[in-house]
Amino acid sequence: PYNRQKRNDSAPGFAAEGYVFVTQDMRGRFESEGENIPFIGCGWGEHQDGLDTVEWIKKQPWCNGSIATIGGSAGGITQNYLAGTAPVGLKAQYISVAPADMYSDVSYIGSAFRKADVENWTNGNKFAPEALEIMRSHPSYDDYWRSIDTSTKFEVMNVPAVLIGGWFDMFQQGTLNQFIGRQHHGAPGSKGKQKLVMGPWEHAVGKMPVGQLTFPNANRVPAQYDALRWFAHHLKGVDNGIEKEPAVAYYVMGDTGTPGAPGNEWRYADDWPIAAKETAVYLTTDKKLSLKAPEAGVAPHEYTFDPANPCPTVGGHNLTIDRGSMDQRKIESRDDVLVFTSDVLNKPVEVTGRIFAKIFIASSTADTDLSIRLCDVYPDGRSMLIAEGMQRLRYRKSREKPEPLTPGQIEEVSVDCWSTSQIFNTGHRVRVTITSSNFPRFDVNPGTAQPWSEAGEKLKQTNRIHCDAERPSRIIVPVVE
Repeated sequence: PYNRQKRNDSAPGFAAEGYVFVTQDMRGRFESEGENIPFIGCGWGEHQDGLDTVEWIKKQPWCNGSIATIGGSAGGITQNYLAGTAPVGLKAQYISVAPADMYSDVSYIGSAFRKADVENWTNGNKFAPEALEIMRSHPSYDDYWRSIDTSTKFEVMNVPAVLIGGWFDMFQQGTLNQFIGRQHHGAPGSKGKQKLVMGPWEHAVGKMPVGQLTFPNANRVPAQYDALRWFAHHLKGVDNGIEKEPAVAYYVMGDTGTPGAPGNEWRYADDWPIAAKETAVYLTTDKKLSLKAPEAGVAPHEYTFDPANPCPTVGGHNLTIDRGSMDQRKIESRDDVLVFTSDVLNKPVEVTGRIFAKIFIASSTADTDLSIRLCDVYPDGRSMLIAEGMQRLRYRKSREKPEPLTPGQIEEVSVDCWSTSQIFNTGHRVRVTITSSNFPRFDVNPGTAQPWSEAGEKLKQTNRIHCDAERPSRIIVPVVE
């Protein structure tokens, strides 16, 4: 979507290796005709632009019938859509920082609208105004989103792919889901033949620093997963052993300020997720994090969220605003932020895999949000963001059918905080913050169980977080022994 004549950096390198390199403007963009709506014709619907392009390439005199694709972000999304059409002649893909599900990975995280990035990307790239209107008019996962969800097509995808993601990338969990789906549920040719590379990156693979942290030995994809090596095997038939490389390469992050600290290294595995012990870390009445289950009869924590004064975004899994791991102390002193901190660790603790928060909450209104942030607290006090999650509570039971809260009623809500691979070092602490906004990363919840509108009613939301024996709010983390 970014003008093929200006974004053709890869062509010379591939041409020098004997490949013909084809790049194409997306439908409705620059020299291509059609509606200027993102990805509208890329998949398996009325228009099948990727499939048509493959068919056109196969008819050219310079084509031997073996085709592969490469690209990142939007160029990765188009590859996922192409794979869902299973074109004859497609032999392999190399996909960077791309989602699987355009609803839950991209536009509505925990069913909260991903305001800044969606608006900035569609408006900044001069897509038609209807593009944003379409996304805003479908706040639930419905037939519109289902019709463009590549995770519904895993069973027809039939090619091997290298899938590259970053722990702080805006599409991080989508990359992991795409690998798991293709690797375990793909058609022959896909199942068991995928590669996954997860680095300590945001949306730019290999770029350092990532926010306010710089990780060593992380400025590129490990050489054994290089694109030219991948395509030499799958397009030229070169027996270079790449298919025998481990299915997964992942970077374990660690303390970046202490030489020799555990972590900050590449590791390899045969599958994802790796083996880990699902461990409950409880929120306590004295605002600690504890492995010990709470006692009975302790009072809940309470805060009031005012939609007129939302808690700001400070880094994270973003594209068009500050991104990466950033110090959260500027928000941790707010009255509407609950802060829970562990004791100082007396040994390193590795967390690798997907993280969930299980929170018992009662709200004064028919809707509110739960915004969760997990931080690595350094000895000097820096509270560095590692993982985060958001859940709009009217969608707590289903992303398809919203259901208002009953004010005052206590419910257990699950918040998906996506994944990480992080070693919390000796002398550090672990911190979890809870609030009801992360703006402008997400739009603000008005508390009315209706979508936000400038003219609509806004209600202050008083939320109680329970942490007793009967209602033990907790974070579930995958601890690697």
